[in-house]
Amino acid sequence: MRLMKYLAAACVMLGLAMTARPAAAQTVDEILSRGSINIGVLVDLPPYGILNEKQEPDGYDIDVAKLLGKYMGVKVNLVQLTSPNRIPFLLTNKVDLIVATFGVTPERAKQVLFSIPYSAIENVVFAPKDKKITSLDDLKGLKVGVPRGTVQDVILSTSLGDQVKMARFDDDPSTYQALITHQVDAIAETGLTGDTTFAANPGAGIERKFTLLQQPNGITMRKDQWNLHQWVNTFVYFVKNNGELNAIHEKWFHKPLPNLPTF
Repeated sequence: MRLMKYLAAACVMLGLAMTARPAAAQTVDEILSRGSINIGVLVDLPPYGILNEKQEPDGYDIDVAKLLGKYMGVKVNLVQLTSPNRIPFLLTNKVDLIVATFGVTPERAKQVLFSIPYSAIENVVFAPKDKKITSLDDLKGLKVGVPRGTVQDVILSTSLGDQVKMARFDDDPSTYQALITHQVDAIAETGLTGDTTFAANPGAGIERKFTLLQQPNGITMRKDQWNLHQWVNTFVYFVKNNGELNAIHEKWFHKPLPNLPTF
């Protein structure tokens, strides 16, 4: 009798655990069966991701996410992320994939799968005009701000180690504000948004110093989502070649899609 009660209780607990677990679509067929896809996006990196006047996600990445859903024939549920929680949200099944300006690096590829690049972003060091900074060597001993967990963070940490004082922030606006208010000596940020931010704050006396990297970005999936990965690669290849991806880029950046690597 005790054994039966134990087994019954165990079944109840197992059932609760299964129902509490987030939906984890691994394949295209599972997404099609569900009728929707959960896509993680950023909304603090214009024009890749913003909140529009209706406080809805908008921007280049969001248009790409919606186009992906259109080709798959399912509803797109947009899940707002921050740079540091992109991988955690993906690995804990809160999203099926990420379209969030996620730079392709060997270190990240240990945890996730990247599609062939669908965009690229220039990473730049910004600092006050009176500071002589022309290379990584000039950052040694300085306090440099970066958005936590970004490619900029990885490059500086790997290249300079403890020779640079890293100040990590949870989003891009906080990183820019840190430089404007002299909390840091320099920052490594995206070129486009940095140019826009400091053009709007000419009194801050901030300028570009040098380019860290022209970063290719990939749509990102879990390591075991090989079926979905193959479909996404085909999607990116197709919309690159039929002009739809370029049209989205022209809409948001007012210039053609750059030459993107394939791998």
